[in-house]
Amino acid sequence: MPPLMRLTAVTLDCPDPLALLAFYQQATDLEPHPKSDADFAGITCADGLFVGFQRVDGHRPPSWPDQTTPQQLHLCFAVDDLDAAEARLLALGAAKPAHQPGPSRWRVLTDPAGHPFCIVVVRP
Repeated sequence: MPPLMRLTAVTLDCPDPLALLAFYQQATDLEPHPKSDADFAGITCADGLFVGFQRVDGHRPPSWPDQTTPQQLHLCFAVDDLDAAEARLLALGAAKPAHQPGPSRWRVLTDPAGHPFCIVVVRP
């Protein structure tokens, strides 16, 4: 029996969709969706998953690890080298919170709009 549902998109609220699109496009080497604009932008993964960024006036970025403003969700990305990936993402505009619960296996970073995401070592 086929699955009842198949995930096709994840959309993040943000103050500037094109800025967040630029960050994730550079971080993943995925192409921007051709209809991206200042109100809604996105990238499409090779498996068809769409990651969108929608403008929300008054956006309040999540706080992590403090839950004053809950993170609500976070994305995880597989990488071959934590240190190299972290350095590249920081250069692209990510930030690194002080609290790192598993720094030898994964790192928590935040994108330019404040959404937490993890980079995780790929193990064969």
